[in-house]
Amino acid sequence: MKKKWILLAMSAVAVMLVLAGCGTKGKLADKQEINLAADSPLDTIDVSKANGYGQTGNVFESLYRLGAKGKPTPGLASKTEVSKDGKTYTFTIRNNAKFSDGTPVTAEDFVYSWRRTLKPETKAQYAYLFEGIKNADKINAGKMSPDKLGVEAKGKHTFIVHLDKPMTYFKILMSYPLFSPISKKAVDKYGSKYATKSQYMVYTGPFKITGWNGTGDHWSFVKNDQYWDKKAVKLDKINYQVVQNPQTMLNLYQSNKLDMVQLSSEQVKNYKNNKDYTTQPYSITAFLQYNLKDSNDVKRKALNNKNIRYAISLAINRKQLIDKVLGDASTTSKGLVATNLATNPKTKEDFAKEAYLKGTVDYDAKKAKEYWNKGMKEIGEKNLTLTLMSDNEASTDKAVSEYYGSQLEKTLPGLKIDLINIPTQVVYSRSTKGQFDILVGHWGADFNDPISYLQILQANSGFNYGKWNNKDYDALVNKAQNEDANNPEKRWQDMIQAEQIVMKEQAVSPLFQTVYSYLQNPKVKGIIHNTAGTQWNYKYAYVAK
Repeated sequence: MKKKWILLAMSAVAVMLVLAGCGTKGKLADKQEINLAADSPLDTIDVSKANGYGQTGNVFESLYRLGAKGKPTPGLASKTEVSKDGKTYTFTIRNNAKFSDGTPVTAEDFVYSWRRTLKPETKAQYAYLFEGIKNADKINAGKMSPDKLGVEAKGKHTFIVHLDKPMTYFKILMSYPLFSPISKKAVDKYGSKYATKSQYMVYTGPFKITGWNGTGDHWSFVKNDQYWDKKAVKLDKINYQVVQNPQTMLNLYQSNKLDMVQLSSEQVKNYKNNKDYTTQPYSITAFLQYNLKDSNDVKRKALNNKNIRYAISLAINRKQLIDKVLGDASTTSKGLVATNLATNPKTKEDFAKEAYLKGTVDYDAKKAKEYWNKGMKEIGEKNLTLTLMSDNEASTDKAVSEYYGSQLEKTLPGLKIDLINIPTQVVYSRSTKGQFDILVGHWGADFNDPISYLQILQANSGFNYGKWNNKDYDALVNKAQNEDANNPEKRWQDMIQAEQIVMKEQAVSPLFQTVYSYLQNPKVKGIIHNTAGTQWNYKYAYVAK
């Protein structure tokens, strides 16, 4: 699972559009076509092998699709029945569900697709999302045959899924393109050519891809005339072109050749008062992760000291970081779990606000020094040198790392920070091997539920690079996913308590939550944006006159 903190660019398969309602208001323009930019080429159109799904929900639809505010809306399933114990889901596949070549979608297509994705040889980066479906983990690990997966087809239209445990967020998960059906007929027909070009693929979503040759910088989404709900789709075409230079992108927008551009930090300063300016939040949290198994004895002792971790957290002025370094619309973190991700099932209070603990992420130089002096005394040291490792993918990464380093050195006496700013893949490699002191990490939610964040810090998680271990925390996360899985209120409290343990212990020190800035053509309306999962839904988009 190569995830968000090392693959932030993955959600930028195409440039983003702004949230609007689903209904069409006013008259439609004669030409229902929009132009967008991508900052990198499509790497693959095989849903089993993709490393991101920010846009692909528009061409691959699963049992549900993600609607406004992270709510699952009707997809290829017309009906869903859930057993009393929450462990068996029976989906009825629509009679009019078809692949883009006109072939009917059947329950067997889902069985084939899921088994294919989980085969170890497929090397699906997102196979971990199948966790909880009976035998999925064992199959992906190569310890069990794919035909043992807890899925079955009864006739053409009944697809049954058996879970190891109840999953409150299962319907939301089923909106992920990863769970879309794959046509075995198409895989057999195209053989080694399958998914290598847009014509060697069949699609189930509102659009299908044309003009993609496997490496090209231009492609389009065009309306899928075989889509079960094609009457709801207004756009005829979405054209993409790869544009990596922010200034070039802005120039194209200003010359009406693009309908939306994401602004760089420098551009935000000049355009935040422009009438076309808008922002969109993402459920991506940046944080500092501490290596509690550091190979150096002194560093390991220091990083295992809670007072030292608290000192580091409180020494960073997060608001100043955003205002003076990032220069965008990002917001300060309240905790590990991002704001606007999930709400209390009873009170509707935002999770991050409800779980927030004052004094854990709030800048306080005086308290930071007190914690630092106490911690250094406890470990018997007067001076300490630590490396701070981050990637260099974004234009602001180096400046952000330098800010962290200068703030920590200025506030905490005797501390020296050595900066390591390197390519993402190198960061990932070193992190998995524990070759760091402090890591600047990022995590983005796969779906709108706090568990998407909380499970990364469990002792057995492959993403717990710092090897933090807390039995009470693990017990609460496990309880939320098992014993209390069918009790929304108890499950919520389990997760609140787990989040607060993270903050009390400073298992990681959250910094900021990503909010991107854009210029958008005001005539483009009806786009649904979500902060997590498949963020961009163009099904109801249209161009107004």
